[in-house]
Amino acid sequence: MADRLAGDLDPDVRRQVAGHPRLPAHLRDRLGADVSARVRVAVFARPDTPDGLRAQIYAAVMRPSQEIEHTIAVLELRNLDLPWVTADPLPHVSSPYTCFRSSAARNRALPADVAARLLRDDESVVRTTMARHAPHLVDADAAERIDREFRPDKRTLWRPADEFPLPPSTLRRLATDPDPRMRQLAPRDPDLPPDLASRLAADPEPSVRQAVATHPRLPTPALVTLLTDDEPWVVSTAAASPTLPVSEMELILNRAGVATRP
Repeated sequence: MADRLAGDLDPDVRRQVAGHPRLPAHLRDRLGADVSARVRVAVFARPDTPDGLRAQIYAAVMRPSQEIEHTIAVLELRNLDLPWVTADPLPHVSSPYTCFRSSAARNRALPADVAARLLRDDESVVRTTMARHAPHLVDADAAERIDREFRPDKRTLWRPADEFPLPPSTLRRLATDPDPRMRQLAPRDPDLPPDLASRLAADPEPSVRQAVATHPRLPTPALVTLLTDDEPWVVSTAAASPTLPVSEMELILNRAGVATRP
């Protein structure tokens, strides 16, 4: 049955077979050379896959290709969650494979020196995974560094600073950071000085202007100026600010043809 399914025309069937824990070694090796990159990834993820075969699969999958199926396989390979690595992490903390190191980082009982090393891993996903599984080791400097170097494989609105809030002193320093992505964090300081808030409201990066548009300490003139911003989504955010003067709210409603109080 395994032999028949390993030769199925549907790659999804072969992929399921490739992950079966009782798959004979000769079929595992055969599927390790499958025409489908996603089938090969399933073989890569097996605990019994020989190192040589695993290296061959990795090299082949990571080879540049414009095929959609291949692109999906690359993402899967980089983000594999391998419970058998997490259960026995120490042999894999120096693995050449990102997914092995990130799986090792999910172990909450890692020695402190090993966890500290993974917090400085070359790959963003490893650093972030380690931080989320050892938050007690993440001080303000580490939290800033991990967020600054955050490079997700897939689009996401989440960022490490959402989970590891930065202190006000850091947030105020970031208000003048060269990286606009870091300047976006400054308005998270509830006591942000008005002069810094005004500076951010005039930032050349629209995402920074939007981030500060609803800040309660943004001076009214700066907030009103954002109502004429070049970016509609900045204008919308500013218009929704609870600190917007009533007179400005009424002007917005009047322009929209909505009657206001007499």
